[in-house]
Amino acid sequence: MQTMNFSVAPLDQGMSFKAKAYQSLRQAITQMDIYGGPSEIRLDERQLCEALGVSRTPVREAMALLEQEGFIRSMPRRGIFVVRKTKAEIIEMITVCAALEGMAARLFVERADERGMADLHETFDRFAEGELADHVLEYSDANVAFHQSIIQASGCTLIADLTDRFFIHMRAIRRVTMRRGGRAETSIVEHRDIIDALTRRDADLAERRVREHTLGLARHVEQHCDFLD
Repeated sequence: MQTMNFSVAPLDQGMSFKAKAYQSLRQAITQMDIYGGPSEIRLDERQLCEALGVSRTPVREAMALLEQEGFIRSMPRRGIFVVRKTKAEIIEMITVCAALEGMAARLFVERADERGMADLHETFDRFAEGELADHVLEYSDANVAFHQSIIQASGCTLIADLTDRFFIHMRAIRRVTMRRGGRAETSIVEHRDIIDALTRRDADLAERRVREHTLGLARHVEQHCDFLD
């Protein structure tokens, strides 16, 4: 069992305590390395109350909402744990995201301005393929930002909402896979191919490359992530 080790954001004074606690806890869970260790991460209610500076009531209300949304689960006599998906569930989630991200890339081509295009280039221009081993975590964060940028610039609120449901797990699995089986080296080449298609405003090619890139993550998980079972 992993111990809870993360920071919570300061509470916004203009919100209710429940809303503040929910927002801060969700953000903290998003930043966790959920799949970086062999076991589940347990949340300590007392520690959370102390970190947030609130009583147990808003923390319990926030955690009840997080449990309803599938981010955490309560186990009698054991405690509250951050949800970890099985290997099969992760692969299914990635497959759905491949379809959604592919459509987002098509819409990106139609709607993104030149600044949006330039931002994608800047995201990866600072990474040299031969030096990725020394900057895997930085590259992983850039990778997540890349996918989020395409989704946001697509202008489709529904795609953004649907992918947000998977974001915590997609971010975590993308991060842990970057350290396995040469995924980082494959990823940066594929990202540059995607950027090329987007820059050329080729919607068909961009959609196909994004979809194939994300499905490649599913295949990578199948081959290299037996620790999820």
